[in-house]
Amino acid sequence: MKKIYMHNTLTRRKEAFVPIDENNVRMYVCGPTVYDRAHIGNAKAAVIFDVWFRLLKQVYGSEHVTYVSNITDVDDKILAKAEQTGRSIREITDETLQWYLEDTGNLNVQAPNHRPRATEYINEMIVLIQEIMAQGHAYESDGHVLFDVESMPNYGFLSGRPLKELIAGARIDVAGYKKNPADFILWKPADKANGEQGWESPFGYGRPGWHLECSAMSSKLLGNSFDIHGGGNDLIFPHHENECAQSCCAHPHDSYAKYWVHAGMLMVDGVKMSKSLGNFYTVVEVFEKAPAEALRLAFITTHYHQPYNFTFENLDAAKATLDKFYNALLKVKEIEFVVAEPDERIVDAMCDDLNTPLALSVIHDLVNALNKADSDEEKKALKSTLLASAELLGILYQDPEVWFKGTHGDEKADKIKALIQKRAEAKKNRDFALADKIRDDLKAQGIILEDSPQGTTWKKA
Repeated sequence: MKKIYMHNTLTRRKEAFVPIDENNVRMYVCGPTVYDRAHIGNAKAAVIFDVWFRLLKQVYGSEHVTYVSNITDVDDKILAKAEQTGRSIREITDETLQWYLEDTGNLNVQAPNHRPRATEYINEMIVLIQEIMAQGHAYESDGHVLFDVESMPNYGFLSGRPLKELIAGARIDVAGYKKNPADFILWKPADKANGEQGWESPFGYGRPGWHLECSAMSSKLLGNSFDIHGGGNDLIFPHHENECAQSCCAHPHDSYAKYWVHAGMLMVDGVKMSKSLGNFYTVVEVFEKAPAEALRLAFITTHYHQPYNFTFENLDAAKATLDKFYNALLKVKEIEFVVAEPDERIVDAMCDDLNTPLALSVIHDLVNALNKADSDEEKKALKSTLLASAELLGILYQDPEVWFKGTHGDEKADKIKALIQKRAEAKKNRDFALADKIRDDLKAQGIILEDSPQGTTWKKA
């Protein structure tokens, strides 16, 4: 069995991955808060941990891996959206979740084994709060239940910074009902009289704190100790730090997550993505400019642990790379392929802390070899290995003809075919001016014609 190495935020070094149980490798990744269209930062996280999921299944077997990624469907932003629009919270979250599933589906992100919604685990959250209080790590104040950070001597162990430094470096809500400014909410009151969403609890009518949600859902579905917890590095503090604190204090004999894996920050044109800077992009906005697969490829051209700089130039480069890959597959479209194992060099690269840039260099090697292959037998073997290797990265999942022809409908395709036929007749009648005009007109529409002894084919530029 291959040995996987990963950078563990908890130890601040790359180390060998040793699962708690090889027959049940467990990973939890923070999912989106569903109140608006997913942005490219959401998409990057989904793609990166989808590749981790694929690697874990490759090494340990699909039946031995459990992946959980949650949906936050109770949050102040959701409540604000409901108040702003006059729509129900459930209507907003159902619609937004469907958008998210469509966007990630287009990016070829596989569904996790479980996708829990926070509102389905309120009872578990209430029980978790009671366990934290029983251990002496939480207190009630002014309708709130708060975690007492000073009750935990090693609070801050995930981020590796002392409490005073954490408080100084983060935007923390300083409220009169807190003993310490860094104390965080486990349960907050809700205004039942005015119809604010909430649930009855021993602490009063209210709703859970954001950090608590992930602790409750991960423990319920994966156990109080599991292998991997993932997310963007912007979640290390306070979200993941507070998850660690409340879970470890509630269950002092368990470890919670053994490995913490964080993806680097997403930037746009060299700066942090922000609506105020005008460089904020939703996934669907990017899909209008390039195929979804190009965005997926762009994300994995940079090592996941490093910052990723999104530019439309990088997106165009990813599209051009996929054109090259699919062109090689188009040439061997009639060559059958068989189920094969990925190239061992790709598996080795990915086992080394998910080194996708190195893995992609092997994909380039396989494509070049396929283009140079002479015999059908050699083409078959290379095509099979290429597709198996690409599947591990989640790319080259489309029919090459569909890739080049884009999403043109049948009516559009029929018109193009009719023009190709008209051009062929023009050439037969030696009306080369008309033939050239048809080619140029199609080119202006983004349609490229390719002539060969077998006839003329077309593809999208």
